[in-house]
Amino acid sequence: MVLTLPFEHHGLRERARVGVVESDVTGVVPVSHRVIVGTKVMDMTRPSVYTRDGDDGTTGLFYGGRVPKDSVLPRAYGTVDEAQSILGVVRAEAGHGSEVEAMLIPIMRDLWVLMAELATLPENRSKLTPGASCVEASMVTRLENMIDELDTRFEPPTEFVVPGGNKVSAWLDVARTVVRRAERHSIAAAPAPSQAVPYLNRLSDLLWTMARWNEGESLPVRGVS
Repeated sequence: MVLTLPFEHHGLRERARVGVVESDVTGVVPVSHRVIVGTKVMDMTRPSVYTRDGDDGTTGLFYGGRVPKDSVLPRAYGTVDEAQSILGVVRAEAGHGSEVEAMLIPIMRDLWVLMAELATLPENRSKLTPGASCVEASMVTRLENMIDELDTRFEPPTEFVVPGGNKVSAWLDVARTVVRRAERHSIAAAPAPSQAVPYLNRLSDLLWTMARWNEGESLPVRGVS
């Protein structure tokens, strides 16, 4: 089964496929066009990218409800979306088939799960499925295991470093800071016992570790004259 997340972001209706159930996007503006099949001309209708539903400054949420676009929930899942987009840049810079890409793809899938949770009103979160549409503790543990394993491959710096050893590490640091911002927004959007905040906290730690591992030898701040 497929989970389709019916929430708007940056003027678009995002439709994230992360598994389990299917929820139709509401309020989609149909676009009619004609398709020639053999000798017949058939009228087809498909959903448009734009909906006009958010022109009043509100956005639709998973399992129903509308809230202002600048309110707690959209601010949180919008920042997670921003972080995921930056991780896409990291993936592209690292190269397809790289170890960095292999690390990031499961995380990018996790972020859709996290956004599903953050795009759901608290009173509807009992309808979510752990691991599929809300974060579960095992997802946090997996990040911790990744940090521990990566930590054995190099000697992490013990002081502040200057970012930018290479493009991949620089973008990882950008992603890390956006994840930290998402964590701050998620404190109000998904308080305990939600695993959203712990997940984002560990993810920022992992991205820092990946950045330092990727650049090899970091430049300590104290080494800059």
